[in-house]
Amino acid sequence: MAVAFILWAYRWSHPKANGRLPPGSLGLPLLGETMQFFAPNPTCDVSPFVKDRVNRYGTIFKTSVVGRAVVVSADPDLNHYVFQQEGKLFESWYPATFTEIFGRDNVGSLHGFMYKYLKTLVLRLYGQENLRAVLLGDTDTACRATLASWAGQPSVELKDGLSTMIFDITAKKLIGYEPTKSSESLRKNFVAFIRGLISFPVNIPGTAYHECMKGRRNAMTVLKRMMRERLADEGRQREDFLDVMIEELRREKPVLTETVALDLMFVLLFASFETTALALTLGIRLITENPRVLEVLTEEHEAIVRDRKDPDAGLTWAEYKSMTFTSQ
Repeated sequence: MAVAFILWAYRWSHPKANGRLPPGSLGLPLLGETMQFFAPNPTCDVSPFVKDRVNRYGTIFKTSVVGRAVVVSADPDLNHYVFQQEGKLFESWYPATFTEIFGRDNVGSLHGFMYKYLKTLVLRLYGQENLRAVLLGDTDTACRATLASWAGQPSVELKDGLSTMIFDITAKKLIGYEPTKSSESLRKNFVAFIRGLISFPVNIPGTAYHECMKGRRNAMTVLKRMMRERLADEGRQREDFLDVMIEELRREKPVLTETVALDLMFVLLFASFETTALALTLGIRLITENPRVLEVLTEEHEAIVRDRKDPDAGLTWAEYKSMTFTSQ
């Protein structure tokens, strides 16, 4: 038994490959380097997991996380080449746990015609034309309202406040969801989902991963109900992105399925509010740590306000495009 275990462990750490593998370590059998990968990172810098291995092995190294042997690249030229060759020499792949979390028909797991078709649909919401005509003004209005509400508070939990603001904007545009008019806290389910997203995939009650999956199920229940109601309301006019999905589902020969539509809505809600809120939080923190940057930003924005006929007017597309320093 001992000899068999040693042979198995050796094969684990020295897998067969068609070609030469980069340097690195696969860690312990089965467990790999999963614990090191999931270790929290309290800084805004590159995670210690990646930094330590780049220093030890170089910008391309092999490792094993969540039972899978993988090659990690921190080389910008190689990463650019891989993205350029997506669908040609390379094809995106995600572990089974990712599929369980984001859905088996999520946009990241689709390829070819279906991927391009969904991308075209999404650009109807997030493309430059709609950004200029609708999203910019709505975002400006929401930001003003949020800042006005914060002004009367002694302190604000920035990340949570930004997440709430972005989620409300996104949910309104995607599914017409308004928290003040709904008895269900959709954002609460997404918060539970996000807290367990980067966790060890053990679906046992009490674990972060279990709460993550529970949050997804609850959110999907809300989305399914909304879709059923929209499908039954044939006289409804198009108001949001869910209505666009409904129109596609009602086609004589629909390309879209209800499952794909629901997974798409879920991923868009998650990606829109969580990544944006995190980027804004980090941006504000970095700006506060660099007074000169804050000074130049303030000068640029105040100059725009001074040039307006009405100082209280909303942000225009021309003003947005003129923010050369802000956009850096």
